[in-house]
Amino acid sequence: MPLVPTADLLNGAVSRRTGLGAFNVIHLETAEALVAAAEDAGLPVILQISQNCVGYHGGLEPIARATLAVAAGSQAPVAVHLDHAEDEELTRQAIDLGFGSVMFDGAKLPYERNVEATVRVVEYAHANDVVVEAELGEIGGKDGAHAPGVRTDPDEARRFVDETGVDALAVAVGSSHAMTERTASLDLGLIGRLHAAVPVPLVLHGSSGVADETIVSAIRSGITKVNVSTHLNAAFTAAVRRTLAEHPEMVDSRRYLREGRTAVTAEAARLLTLFAVTEPAPEGARS
Repeated sequence: MPLVPTADLLNGAVSRRTGLGAFNVIHLETAEALVAAAEDAGLPVILQISQNCVGYHGGLEPIARATLAVAAGSQAPVAVHLDHAEDEELTRQAIDLGFGSVMFDGAKLPYERNVEATVRVVEYAHANDVVVEAELGEIGGKDGAHAPGVRTDPDEARRFVDETGVDALAVAVGSSHAMTERTASLDLGLIGRLHAAVPVPLVLHGSSGVADETIVSAIRSGITKVNVSTHLNAAFTAAVRRTLAEHPEMVDSRRYLREGRTAVTAEAARLLTLFAVTEPAPEGARS
């Protein structure tokens, strides 16, 4: 089916009071795996390309066009999103290529400069019917920065949304990027206060370090978009390592990359299903 606007997926999740999975593309195999996961689960997904990913590939256009093509060929609703762009020009490139949404990350800037830059991105994006996500309160772990005590203030969040016109807001509530163990403790009360304070969907970054039951609680408290990258990367890498250990003679990279792709499909489908069910599970059931 054709690409679905990110706004449609966000609005649908808000109306259903469910979470919406947003998973990072690293290379073509992960894009294929994530689309297959959405088809298997019968649920929508957002494919995300980060500024770091763009740097790895030496530019946005090759990986973007490949991802857009995979998404457009899906039988499931799929949107494509630019993640953690600190470069305003990169957001414009993504919009011009046909992305449904962009995230401008000005969280490291002083508040007023963050507002000014975000407004410029919003003006260009909205002129092209593209959604803008922004971040307020730096998420720990990004590019080596570890700030576990940082939290987004609800009053400042309300002011920021009012002043910038952003369509979604990533908030700092206790998660951290690049965690390989799912031990993060989220401030669910703060999520609830942020949800009450701002009129746009809330985004949880660093979800790889958050346990299943805590993510579900965060969705019930007001999180809509749930970003996952490291956790799925770990599934891919573990499958590749296992395959090469079992078959040391293997030299055709397609054979072991296929195993990584299959592993990501299975885990991403499981997460999409988890995020879509926010009613309490029956007593004794396991997540």
